[in-house]
Amino acid sequence: MKRTLVVGAHPDPSRYANKAVVSLRKHGHQVYAFGVRSGMIADVHISSEWPSGTFDTVTLYLNPDRQQEFYDRILKLNPKRVIFNPGTENATFQRMLMAAGIQVEEACTLVMLSIGNY
Repeated sequence: MKRTLVVGAHPDPSRYANKAVVSLRKHGHQVYAFGVRSGMIADVHISSEWPSGTFDTVTLYLNPDRQQEFYDRILKLNPKRVIFNPGTENATFQRMLMAAGIQVEEACTLVMLSIGNY
């Protein structure tokens, strides 16, 4: 299964990042949840500590203005792909990622999981 970093995780179950963590776990993926508020989403701890290690996918739940402080951090992780969920589209960051050889997808993680093309 794909190791996934969810950026913008939040303990509020009505938030899409929360729903994505739950769905990723339900589909058997290893998830690291990063957010400004610590807490839990199902069996996943939300950490305010930036992760290290290897990730197949980074899925973003931050608006483009809030993404800027994470450009270098995400690029250093060198994931295989970054998913820009609805409302997170960012042409500047997408160009940076593509120049680094990282696949970019404008998609919805929840939909991808539900139709089996995650």
